[in-house]
Amino acid sequence: MTPPSAPASVEDAPATGAADTDAPAAAGSDAAALHKGLKQRHLSMIALGGVIGAGLFVGSASAIAAAGPSIIVAYAISGALVMLVMRMLGEMAAANPASGSFSVHAEKAIGPWAGFTAGWSFWFLLCVAVGLEGIGAAQIVHGWIPGVPEWAFVALFMLLFCVTNLISVRNFGEFEFWFATLKVLAIVAFLVIGVLAILGVLPGSDVKAPGLSHLTGDGGFFPTGTEGLIVGLLASVFAYGGLETVTIAAAESEHPVKGVAKAVRTAMWRIALFYVGSMAVIVTLIPWNDPALASGKGSYVVTLEFLGLPAAGQIMNVVVLIALLSAMNANIYGASRMAGSLVSRRLGPPALGRISGGVPRIAVIASSLFGFFSVLLSYWYPETIFAWLLNMIGAIILVVWFFIAAAQLRMRRKLQREAPEKLVVKMWLFPWLTWVALAGMAVIFVLMAREEGTRIQLYYTGGLTVFLAVVGYALQQSNKLKDLQAKVEKLAARLDA
Repeated sequence: MTPPSAPASVEDAPATGAADTDAPAAAGSDAAALHKGLKQRHLSMIALGGVIGAGLFVGSASAIAAAGPSIIVAYAISGALVMLVMRMLGEMAAANPASGSFSVHAEKAIGPWAGFTAGWSFWFLLCVAVGLEGIGAAQIVHGWIPGVPEWAFVALFMLLFCVTNLISVRNFGEFEFWFATLKVLAIVAFLVIGVLAILGVLPGSDVKAPGLSHLTGDGGFFPTGTEGLIVGLLASVFAYGGLETVTIAAAESEHPVKGVAKAVRTAMWRIALFYVGSMAVIVTLIPWNDPALASGKGSYVVTLEFLGLPAAGQIMNVVVLIALLSAMNANIYGASRMAGSLVSRRLGPPALGRISGGVPRIAVIASSLFGFFSVLLSYWYPETIFAWLLNMIGAIILVVWFFIAAAQLRMRRKLQREAPEKLVVKMWLFPWLTWVALAGMAVIFVLMAREEGTRIQLYYTGGLTVFLAVVGYALQQSNKLKDLQAKVEKLAARLDA
């Protein structure tokens, strides 16, 4: 919490103009203390790689098994929704780059309680996700080195990325740049190999060109009907989570406005190509009901093994490991910056906002420790407390997207009136596509309530969101009362003088 006498951060500063967003913040503010160590290449690869995780490489297999070839439609629909959300977020981030990203925008457009709810729910999501990714990465390495227990690898990874994020933002950027580069190269290689195999010209492979037989045969394009499509749609929506990190990182880049605008514009269609393209290649090459898809190997591994490529499983295990480590790195970074931003706006415990060496080090440590604590809970209470954590984060990304759309709906009109020059990135067909996105989110909430497997997640996430909203509103009223009291005391002091 910023003391009354301290200068406000840039996140609280009034809008002035597009050129001003690249200028340094006021001296002494939290935002000014953050080092601008990220370059355009860092932002571009963070935008591309942040969303490419184990959900695509491994989790998509169960979605394919549930939806069949219609998984292409599911990923296309969810990809279109994500594009709309990112365009809205890009518009606000380019107009007002802030390390709190959508939390700052929600506070400005809706109120402090909304910024509090969106920010702390996202922080909670990232911290638990760090633990999950640490467990997944440890399982892979434990398979290679069985003599070392999994918890030791989790601790090693946590320590590595905690230290990396403690030193400087440039370290985070470099790690994420190379991690993302390797992930993107792996997907591009997979798509090239897949297209060659579909055409029947893959060197060294006996696989004949399948044509459209796997798309239209085996029960047709919608073999499991609309129910299967719904399951695939829900799985694909949550696979896209992670794009938000680029707008958080933009605040620490050399040219925030230009950087986030370019990153958002170039990343959206490429990510859609990677996801939808990958699904199209997989279901064209192999039957959707292939038992191997339910084996837990992952859709990429199953496809490469089908093509008879040597060591496909181990190669993809390395790629999945990179994806998990990349996500750990990005999530520790995102969580620490979100926590620091919330504190700078008097929406969190003051200790988390202290910045040293251009880094919110206490927030980094706290976020890492919470992630490691969730790992311990997975060992101690896998069926109770840890299960509650997993259910609570189940639909948080949808809650965040809802706040983004609602904030953009109000912020755009304000920017058009007060600072139209700051609209460097504009939402398409405003306000109609914003309303379409909100309607799409409402439909997904309804579908989650219909499905037994996701209904419990909706309840737990809803409970967490309501709790945070109540706490946020109470804090908002408390801060208003403190501000009023400070003004009264200041006025009294002047009268006495």
